[in-house]
Amino acid sequence: MASPATTPPANRVPAGIVANIKVPATSANLGPGFDCAGIAVALYDEVEVRTTDAGFSAEIEGEGHNYLPTDARHLIITQIRMRLETLGWHLPGLKLKAINRIPHSRGLGSSAAAHIVAAMAVKALLPPDAGVTDEDLLQWASEAEGHPDNVAPAVYGGLTLSWNEHRATGDIYRAIHLAPHPDITPVVAIPAKPLSTAAARTLLPSTVPYSEAVINASRAALLAPAMTQTPRLMFAATQDWLHQQYRQPSMPETLKYIDALRAEGHAAVVSGAGPTLCVFATDTTEVAAVQTKLSQRAAKSSQHWDVRILPVATQGATMEIFRP
Repeated sequence: MASPATTPPANRVPAGIVANIKVPATSANLGPGFDCAGIAVALYDEVEVRTTDAGFSAEIEGEGHNYLPTDARHLIITQIRMRLETLGWHLPGLKLKAINRIPHSRGLGSSAAAHIVAAMAVKALLPPDAGVTDEDLLQWASEAEGHPDNVAPAVYGGLTLSWNEHRATGDIYRAIHLAPHPDITPVVAIPAKPLSTAAARTLLPSTVPYSEAVINASRAALLAPAMTQTPRLMFAATQDWLHQQYRQPSMPETLKYIDALRAEGHAAVVSGAGPTLCVFATDTTEVAAVQTKLSQRAAKSSQHWDVRILPVATQGATMEIFRP
């Protein structure tokens, strides 16, 4: 797209532009692929942004309706305004309507989804010839999120492997998209109690034993072939040695369930930073069995667990734009 330096700072975003954006939830890490592997699943936030002549407001349905800001402080609004100002555009007003279905602070990419919505809204509010690409969306949202593991599958859909290239001017975020094997179906158990990603990261050590790093690298190398070509390798490919064991104090019940499921041969992992757990079932029989086992365990728990089958979302975020 055009360099921000070529955009006159006096440009004003006109009123009356409407963008309807739909973005999927995501599960990151997939076991050993810490901060680099992710998959999109069929659970969606839907957001409408509408430019106005003045003022900023948000109307929220679903997750966060009782605690998210409904004025200019809303995260998506602040991200849109900041990015547009960086590109030399003034936004006088915006109305946002959100239907939030992705649980917050549960390890299903809710913050990445918000950053993707903001990035796509910026694309919608710029002139059609601005040339904003998916790579721009990945870059903008990853800068805001801090890492691309959830952002990439939300942009591209399916399975993604992502990385960042360190430059003097800042990190450049990259990702490749892969089509998961059609037999793989994620089954999740979402606990009622949230857990912040920042809190979960404080438990991670600054170093890990060399032997564990080697084992983790071998399992991470299996992720792509297991998820795209050979599902029978999923159990081995999802064994983590890098982060899950260290996060156990923050989500003991989640890790207890995962250990029990893995003892029975199921490819169970922590979804993102948790506390949601995800099992990658490889056929319809396993999907039914895992769903039953998780539901039975949930019934005995002191807290509520939402057990869901969430098929892979092969398509990433989508948008419809209406201009005056």
